[in-house]
Amino acid sequence: MVLSLLRGRRSRGASDGGARFALPVPPGAGTLTCEVVDPMGQPLGGAEITVTSQDSARTAAKGTTDLFGMFVAALPPGEYRLLMTAEGMQPASWTFDIAVGETLSMGRVQLDVAQQLQPPAPGTWLFDPPHTAIRFIAKHVGMANVHGRFTTFEGGVRIAPSVEDSQVEIRIDASSITTGNKTRDNHLRSADFLDVENYPYLHFASSRFVYRGGNNWSVQGGLTMHGVNRSVSLDTQYLGTVNGGYGEELRCAARATAELHREDYTLNWRNMLARGIAIVGPTIQLEMDIQTMFQGPDTPTPPE
Repeated sequence: MVLSLLRGRRSRGASDGGARFALPVPPGAGTLTCEVVDPMGQPLGGAEITVTSQDSARTAAKGTTDLFGMFVAALPPGEYRLLMTAEGMQPASWTFDIAVGETLSMGRVQLDVAQQLQPPAPGTWLFDPPHTAIRFIAKHVGMANVHGRFTTFEGGVRIAPSVEDSQVEIRIDASSITTGNKTRDNHLRSADFLDVENYPYLHFASSRFVYRGGNNWSVQGGLTMHGVNRSVSLDTQYLGTVNGGYGEELRCAARATAELHREDYTLNWRNMLARGIAIVGPTIQLEMDIQTMFQGPDTPTPPE
């Protein structure tokens, strides 16, 4: 289902008979509301909604619909992009603008069942760094989120004839972390956090692929960071395969997310707070936009 225009209604205050927002609204903000349903018109709880600002691409609001399929967010005035996803459903996205004191109701939004895409060809697919992004979002204690990324990494995916038997592996250069602030980046590289001198790489190797319906998979495996290995589940959406690029390479794309807990990797959040180090909170949201290039089918090992 392609949504290009807002089909809802706008209101300023309650006098015009439009949508009303019963909860307190921060001064200088507008509100966005919507109801999400499935193809049968039933409420779709748990649909993920992400709102990003058009000017900086920063996340302005993020959450899931409740049991009634409802979502409400207060936003500063401006232009935004909204992405709506749900397991087994076709994603929908569109842009909108909102003004101070405005309640923007999108009404009832129906998500369609996702058509299952043809899986990638069996063989080896390597990450294409210029078209792949590894980002993270961490809560700055008592303040706004900290957005960052890793710029240097390598790895790939081996697609098996049965996709459930596929494998993915990636190695990330810990020193390539960047948040746009040199002082903060140096601190994140220090022994207080990543300790890149002693642990120069982050490493993820999958153990299993679990099908979740539609084009969604759970890629489960172990993430080694700061010398500690912990189990991680990447919620992965397969986006398809195309011929493209300068050499018309066969390419495959996916998007993956996960939540990491810093204390799982001996990065002691409470101890840092006691020492006055309050740079980021205890949980980190990991986001990966992945594009890979096909290297060819795997060559069978000849029998001895």
